[in-house]
Amino acid sequence: MFYNGTVGLHSLLRWAIIIFLLVNISRNFLYNSTDYTDKDKSWNLRLVIITHLNLLIGLYQYFFGEKGIALVKIYGMADVMKTAKLRFWVVEHITGMLIAVVLITITRSISKKPSNNDAAKHKKLLWFYIAALVVIIASVPWPFRFNDVPWVRSLY
Repeated sequence: MFYNGTVGLHSLLRWAIIIFLLVNISRNFLYNSTDYTDKDKSWNLRLVIITHLNLLIGLYQYFFGEKGIALVKIYGMADVMKTAKLRFWVVEHITGMLIAVVLITITRSISKKPSNNDAAKHKKLLWFYIAALVVIIASVPWPFRFNDVPWVRSLY
């Protein structure tokens, strides 16, 4: 029951991260000629918090859930690497998401640094947000990629 709840929460937070990334991308694109404000920092902080929360939930699932390390214990690493679906859960998903978390975390550092050129800051953040979004989209187990994965998993 607890595992299903964390899977559901992990799935739900994925959508929140994508929405927050789109908001941050839009803000940095639309307001690139304006000052970088506290409101911009606030949107960045929200994204970082929800991303790190989802990372912790995902790491719990990877080490203690049905996918991840459990698949290696059942099939062995050699068979996991030969099977696309198993390889996705054991290697590709976690690697892609860790890269996305690092990119999003770097944006926090950039957003906190004072800058004489706010337009350059907006542009730099915009590229980091876009890169993180692309990595996330490539690393999510979408229903069209795996038939047994719904768009949003249940929380119960």
